[in-house]
Amino acid sequence: MKRVKITVLKTTFDEELAREYGAQGLGACPMLRAGEVFYADYAKPEGFCDEAWKAIYQYVFALSHGVKEGLFYYGDWIRKPGVAICSCNDGLRPVIFKLEATDEPSQINYTPVR
Repeated sequence: MKRVKITVLKTTFDEELAREYGAQGLGACPMLRAGEVFYADYAKPEGFCDEAWKAIYQYVFALSHGVKEGLFYYGDWIRKPGVAICSCNDGLRPVIFKLEATDEPSQINYTPVR
């Protein structure tokens, strides 16, 4: 298992939807900032948003287990092997992430069950 580099590409905020549905004073995500970098394999990185992790963990898992050699979804989504561009599922202020497979071994001691 390898580590996956998670880079926060940008935070967004849909003002139109927020005016109609959002709580008073709602703004862009307060938890994550563009340019932040995290590393993960199977577990949520320290300081990473729980909800964002739920939205991206399946891609982190796939990349950490070798999707690096191929493309997601038959090559009709991302053109670069070992990369996924994902977002959290906050419809008013989604955060966009770049996930990259690395050659760095996982930090955990993983022994497959045989």
